[in-house]
Amino acid sequence: MISALGVVQICAFGSLFYSFPLIAEAMRTDLGWSKPEIYGAATLGLALAGFASYPVGAAIDRGLGRYVMSLASVAAGLLLIAWSQLDDIVLFYIVFAAIGCLQAATLYEAAFAVVARRVGAGNARDAITMLTLWGGFASTVFIPLIQLLIEWYGWRGALVWLGLINIVICAGLNYLFIDPKRDHPVPVREAHEDRPLAGRRAVSWAFRQPVFWALMITMLAYAAAFSALIFHLYPLLLERGLSAAGVVAVLAVIGPSQVAGRVLIWVIAKRASVRSVGSVIVAVFPLAVIGFALAPPDVLVMGGIAALYGAANGVMTIVRGLAVPEMLSREAYGAINGALLAPSHMVQAAAPLVAAWLWAASGSYDAVLIVILAGALVMAAAFWTAAMLSRLAA
Repeated sequence: MISALGVVQICAFGSLFYSFPLIAEAMRTDLGWSKPEIYGAATLGLALAGFASYPVGAAIDRGLGRYVMSLASVAAGLLLIAWSQLDDIVLFYIVFAAIGCLQAATLYEAAFAVVARRVGAGNARDAITMLTLWGGFASTVFIPLIQLLIEWYGWRGALVWLGLINIVICAGLNYLFIDPKRDHPVPVREAHEDRPLAGRRAVSWAFRQPVFWALMITMLAYAAAFSALIFHLYPLLLERGLSAAGVVAVLAVIGPSQVAGRVLIWVIAKRASVRSVGSVIVAVFPLAVIGFALAPPDVLVMGGIAALYGAANGVMTIVRGLAVPEMLSREAYGAINGALLAPSHMVQAAAPLVAAWLWAASGSYDAVLIVILAGALVMAAAFWTAAMLSRLAA
């Protein structure tokens, strides 16, 4: 199941997330829409993904993961094909709003909840780590692939191919390999024991925990910094003086670096606590942002910075997946994790549009990088606080 879901994550992230900056630039040239207009659709879609996070997680907690992820992949594929036919910006916003909702049911958070239900949240560390190793190849595989598809078929043809990948590969693998009959059995509780946390009661309990709020600030700042940077890194590096081929080469480094970072952590810190690993990793993000801002426009130099950023981001994905069971609660993983990440989806939604506005107002990405750096610093401070609080509560 992990291998199948890993292939799904490569295809889903590649087609639904990493494709946007490349398709957006091609659309802007072809249709004459402004960058804020196009990125506003990404903002709307990611915001709606935030609203969908809790119900998706709660549904997976009830054993509906096969149907949630399979049907979402089919719907996402059909919407990508519909996107390929659009010339009207209002329809574009409607389609991308629906795609955003489906991201909550197709990307990591949904897959992590499925894995936690299969093996038990307390035993999910190795499985989630392995899943992220697969997913780390999404940008490496799909950024060059999408670039080729755009060159061969145009952005419209590229979207048709991406839609078919979701319908055939993602939906097929989700349905075949997510089997609720093989889920980890729920422990039987005696009459005098407290009921297990579930649904709204689990979320209400989490809201009363200081660790939850420190983690939420961490995820909010991480989402803002990551989303603004990843959605604008392609045009940012072009502005810095790299060629289109050079930018693609730099971006292609991020995926293997994510995998390398996860493998390194698995090898040298497999049993280290999430709070210890995360406390080190969050310090890397501000350094990477400073590097993108100040480094010369050289492919090797920028590639090295992208590798550092990719490794940190790869490990941070594991931290996000394991923070709830290791720092908060091992019960109701889908519901609590969905509630924790719902606001970060909304911030992640706003960040690309805000970055586009800042770029339009200032005429360069300098102001954007300053804001991203501030977000990275807030993320580090908030996670260190969460680590301290969880250690005191242990």
